[in-house]
Amino acid sequence: MRVIDDSLARILEAVRRVPGVDIAFQDRVAQHLPRLRALFQHLYGERADWVDRLEDVVLLAASASAARPADLKALDARREADPTWFESERMLGGVCYVDRFGGGLDGIRRQIPYFRELGLTYLHLMPLFEAPEGNSDGGYAVSSYRRVNPALGTMDELKELGAELREAGISLVVDFIFNHTSNEHEWAQKAIAGEPEFSDYYLIFPDREMPDAYEQTTREIFPDDHPGSFVQLDDGRWVWATFYHFQWDLNYANPAVFQAMAGEMLFLANQGVEILRMDAVAFIWKRLGTTCESLPEAHLLLQAFNAVLRMAAPSLLFKSEAIVHPDEVIEYISPEECELSYNPLQMALTWEALATRDGRLLQQALERRHALPPHTAWVNYVRSHDDIGWTFADEDAAELGIDAFGRRRFLNAFYVGRAEGTFARGVPFQENPKTGDARVTGTTASLAGIEAGDAGGEDRVVLAHALAMSTGGIPLLYLGDEVAQLNDYSYADNPDEAGDSRWVHRPRRPEANYAARFSADTPAGRVFARLTELIAVRQATPEFAGNELWAFHAHVDSVVGFTRPGTGGTHVLVLANVGDDPVWIDALTLSGWMPDAVDLMSGETGSLEAGLKIPAHGFWWLRVRERV
Repeated sequence: MRVIDDSLARILEAVRRVPGVDIAFQDRVAQHLPRLRALFQHLYGERADWVDRLEDVVLLAASASAARPADLKALDARREADPTWFESERMLGGVCYVDRFGGGLDGIRRQIPYFRELGLTYLHLMPLFEAPEGNSDGGYAVSSYRRVNPALGTMDELKELGAELREAGISLVVDFIFNHTSNEHEWAQKAIAGEPEFSDYYLIFPDREMPDAYEQTTREIFPDDHPGSFVQLDDGRWVWATFYHFQWDLNYANPAVFQAMAGEMLFLANQGVEILRMDAVAFIWKRLGTTCESLPEAHLLLQAFNAVLRMAAPSLLFKSEAIVHPDEVIEYISPEECELSYNPLQMALTWEALATRDGRLLQQALERRHALPPHTAWVNYVRSHDDIGWTFADEDAAELGIDAFGRRRFLNAFYVGRAEGTFARGVPFQENPKTGDARVTGTTASLAGIEAGDAGGEDRVVLAHALAMSTGGIPLLYLGDEVAQLNDYSYADNPDEAGDSRWVHRPRRPEANYAARFSADTPAGRVFARLTELIAVRQATPEFAGNELWAFHAHVDSVVGFTRPGTGGTHVLVLANVGDDPVWIDALTLSGWMPDAVDLMSGETGSLEAGLKIPAHGFWWLRVRERV
């Protein structure tokens, strides 16, 4: 213990000698270094040089802090004084591809007035870094974390855009793809060339002995691209590639990889990035004999990265992307790990409820799986750039008498137009003939029935967003969905996209839809008007701040119900009918509330004494008071 204590003192003294380091940084190092040291010891304590590696990482953070621009240090101070800033009811996220929505970074900059019109406080720009030509998994095969794809702009332009967004009250969010790099990354090229410093950056084996051993317990993620978890190099060796063959997994058992990736995070933080979407968090640590998903070391790595950023850029947040079992998703969420997380269960069960006209699984999830640790938040979304997988827990379905396997088969068939009576126009993604597994792709409007001309399509779009906006956390819009953009089937004519059906729901900015957004004669105009009204009401409703939610059972299978508690005994009662027919909630069910209720959408006061009718695919946001 004395050796470790002496090393801490040595590191603190080394920090003080770094030119430009201020007292605030030194104080943060003193606060977070013990935690980082303990995490490093867990991860790398078997190595003789683990303390030296720890010192290297802290000095890297010190240099980044010394170089951090004054306006970002001021942001750090404001966010440290208000650590719950992201829990506000005024938070609203938007997400888009830079090229598809704006043509480039300059085009995104020109959209800032529209983002303000919409009410955005958070803008997620999909992968924009240098990547291989042709198929790059939509930019998720990164060739450099410090160079923007030249077709989109430059790093200086990204930094300037971040400053303009910040001035407009909008936080810049980018993906941090840290499970893997592209095979064209400088590190990858040096690794296969045999440079000693980089030989252990990836998991490369001379023959099939170790790959075969690992693949006894790992699963195929992209079977259409390659079988198993490894791909063969031109020289006969095998490299770990969980996803596409050109995405090589990094070896975090090597602390040099941790240090290198910490440096990339710190660089991006100093460009003005405020939130890093931590991609594929479940896959970042490998251990023989396991699935190599959601291992304990994955959490330790994230916590260690968090501690480094708390020292040098404390305003930056991590957002977890973990599309895994619900019990595993929650494990990534804490102020010491990822402060934000996608909510894939709520997203998937919203679509499940709309297809089955049965809200029970979603109701169960809100009651059982919605709560989070203090000072964290869900990012609630209707759909993303990615596919929809049916990630609900089999045991949850069984409690409701639902066969999970059969339900997933039905949902896949329903949303790709293979079920009788479907309103959806989705496309299957990565169908696995060996397992029957598949996922679903499609824009919100196409999946909800607008493309098919279904009479309930627009209502379903609004209902799905009403749920995302009222359950707590940060609601996230896929930009274009607010004007009812449809699938783009032209992807099949592009050789770089034809093998990835997710491009069907990544259309270019629908100019005609945006031009018609104020026209009540078009789906674009009607959806835009209703969604912007939802946004305005949400941002004026303090009960929608934070994450606290109380389940409310309406005793009707098609109705999802919950309340968002406020102060002084007020609540917002949310009732959403996923069914195709109107339903009646009787007076006895509502008798726990005072009879007078305010409809937040209209501002009018009505009575609950006679019960309440909910239209097909309709909802209520009601401010109510507890009966005393």
